[in-house]
Amino acid sequence: MNVIEEYEERKRLRRSRFRWRVIAALAMIVAVLTVLSQQKPTTGQHIARYAIDGVITDDKVRDKALKDIAGNKKIEALIVSIDSPGGTIVGSEILYESLRKVAEEKPVVAVMRNVAASGGYMAAIAADHIIARGNTITGSIGVIAQAPNAHNLLDRIGISILEVKSGPLKAQPSPFQPVTPEALDAQQDMVAESYNWFLDLVTSRRALSEKALGQIRDGGVFTGRQARDISLIDDLGGEEDAVAWLESDRGIEKDRKIIDYGQQEKEFLEDLADRFGMVRSDRPVLSTGLYAIYR
Repeated sequence: MNVIEEYEERKRLRRSRFRWRVIAALAMIVAVLTVLSQQKPTTGQHIARYAIDGVITDDKVRDKALKDIAGNKKIEALIVSIDSPGGTIVGSEILYESLRKVAEEKPVVAVMRNVAASGGYMAAIAADHIIARGNTITGSIGVIAQAPNAHNLLDRIGISILEVKSGPLKAQPSPFQPVTPEALDAQQDMVAESYNWFLDLVTSRRALSEKALGQIRDGGVFTGRQARDISLIDDLGGEEDAVAWLESDRGIEKDRKIIDYGQQEKEFLEDLADRFGMVRSDRPVLSTGLYAIYR
């Protein structure tokens, strides 16, 4: 192959790659528009259902969906379906605030499924009414901070870490150094402050007796039946009971259609991210951050 032929072949390959990239981009746009067009109905009054599943983190897709639900006049009420052991304290806080904004516009009822603990329970108390199954794991009202520590392992294999920092509490606790009492005290103070905030949130949303407060302070978990007895939830049952409450207490017609919001779009975007090797912002990372999570 001479130089001219090689040059022409390279041009042909570049045009071919460009053409396929354009086709792939158009296919992606069509797929996104298809999902979005199916995501939200344009006619008819209805009840929205939004699922909170798995570990709760900062999630812009979720927050946008809840904001749209709050502003959609054709949605008469929201059922929040929760199956979560908790998550980051910031992610749980943002979710709570997003749900409270929905509740300012329309009735919100939480249906707790297998588990709604810690940050999952924080989401539930944003609702006007909470329903759980008799054996739903709930409670775990508390905060935890965790960090790995490998300094003993490094000592055994003869590795030392040079560390120069501006102050003794900078980047503490460190996985490479023994934990100092000062670092533990600082972490404990931060955990205690967040825990008190969480506890205040629960007491402001639920009419708890002093006995109930004593039972939840240690961060323990309860069955749905136990949670009802101490007023952590309002009733036992499932989604049909949520619909019955909306009808009897908020005047929502019982035959209103229930339509899922958020999850289809989120799952599509996650699949897209996996296919194209993009980083998904909702994946939790190992850190020394605060978590409101059931253990």
